[in-house]
Amino acid sequence: MARAVPTHSRQKQVGRTVKYVYWEEDGVWLGYLAEYPDYMTQGESLKELQENLKDIHSDVTLGKMPCVRKLADLRVS
Repeated sequence: MARAVPTHSRQKQVGRTVKYVYWEEDGVWLGYLAEYPDYMTQGESLKELQENLKDIHSDVTLGKMPCVRKLADLRVS
């Protein structure tokens, strides 16, 4: 079950960076957050794409999106 992140936890994320994948195709910028590749977005400019990616990040971390797949590391040896 998704839960909201307390306000004090969100404040700790100020200045935090996340990796994203992006490319330009036919005059449109496309991309997704590396940690959440299921949520692709687009923008008419790179700046608009980045703003849309910030919105996705906010929705995912605040628990507003259901069934979010997570990326994790697994130690195998």
